[in-house]
Amino acid sequence: MSKHTIAWLPGDGVGTEVMEAAKLCLDALKFDAEYIHGDIGWEFWKREGNPLPDRTLDVLKKTECALFGAITSKPRDEAAAELNPTLQGKGYDYFSPIVRLRQELNLHTNVRPCKAYPGNPLNYKDGIDIVVFRENTEGMYGGVEFHPLPQNVFDALCAHKKMKKFGDYGLDNVAVTLRIMSRQGCRSIVKEAFKFAKRHGRRSVTICDKPNVLRETGGLMIRTAREVAKEYPSIPLYETNIDAQCMWLVKNPHDYEVIVAENMFGDILSDLCAQLVGGLGFASSGNIGDDYAVFEPTHGSAPKYTGLYKVNPIATLLAAKLMLDWLGESDMAVRLENAVAAVIAEGKIRTYDMGGKSTTIEMAKAVVEKIGK
Repeated sequence: MSKHTIAWLPGDGVGTEVMEAAKLCLDALKFDAEYIHGDIGWEFWKREGNPLPDRTLDVLKKTECALFGAITSKPRDEAAAELNPTLQGKGYDYFSPIVRLRQELNLHTNVRPCKAYPGNPLNYKDGIDIVVFRENTEGMYGGVEFHPLPQNVFDALCAHKKMKKFGDYGLDNVAVTLRIMSRQGCRSIVKEAFKFAKRHGRRSVTICDKPNVLRETGGLMIRTAREVAKEYPSIPLYETNIDAQCMWLVKNPHDYEVIVAENMFGDILSDLCAQLVGGLGFASSGNIGDDYAVFEPTHGSAPKYTGLYKVNPIATLLAAKLMLDWLGESDMAVRLENAVAAVIAEGKIRTYDMGGKSTTIEMAKAVVEKIGK
């Protein structure tokens, strides 16, 4: 009987290819696990009207955590147009399966390490090592949206004096997405950021929002962060606005070690930080709840590269590293990261984004060779 049970969610596009690369490395580490396949992605949306079938949710219930590749996502109208003709017009509405996973499993904490490995020709500056903590279930991505705006919703919103002018445009011309944040959600993500900073000896935590404009939601986040910071008096809390933070990350990236933000701002900041250390080919992510987690690269499915084995698998390998850490397999996690770092530093094997011609699998095999040494 295997020590671990892992939900294996390749997805579509290049997701299947980077997961193949991850499997090579996990096998080289002699990671003792049973991998249970789960259907997820665009093909299941087109055929079944559900990119995250119930049978896949059942797989998650039988496993400790999941490793996820990549999926195609498209706007509502485009998604509807690609739905099987027999399903069109029957009320099916596309919703991102990874966002649904985060919400249904309450994977409240999104952790995105962004580290500049020595020898990476794509590093903006060497020595960058930032971890972004992103609240994963609330905010603008909570999914509470309206278009056209229902009359009863408009009437309720009109209790706010600034709402009236939008009704003058005609309700068919107004779309609303609500930014809903709770004190519990804010406290949870800030607490996780401080716990990480204390555990790993990080110098500070930076809370990023926009409370001077988003007064209620941003204000709640900042006030809650200040309350949590009192529990960690040895770790300074810095407060920044999202626009200024983006500028300062480019100007002085070494000033930041742990950044925490709500859902959408955390998404934006983590992609910016990823580009500072080489782009999405190097950006891994952990979606972590109280008793389950889903680990993934942060890049998309890159349909134009499907079948070419061209994309960089390092983000997925580093996602596997996060998974190993979460499972308590810290020695394997260190060996995998060290092997990735060694291949990058050596510079002989580079995928197209790094200016080379190596394939996805050639990169994985180079990492496997370093694991063996």
